[in-house]
Amino acid sequence: MEISKIGVVGAGQMGNGIAHVLAQAGYQVLMTDISQDSLEAAIA
Repeated sequence: MEISKIGVVGAGQMGNGIAHVLAQAGYQVLMTDISQDSLEAAIA
């Protein structure tokens, strides 16, 4: 079984960093947060 998609809960400082490293490693990343502003800042 090969993992290719990973979900990250929380777009704060840690979640953003984790998602960034995973994306650079070639994984598809789905990030969710209760704050739309945090999500927008994470993808900027």
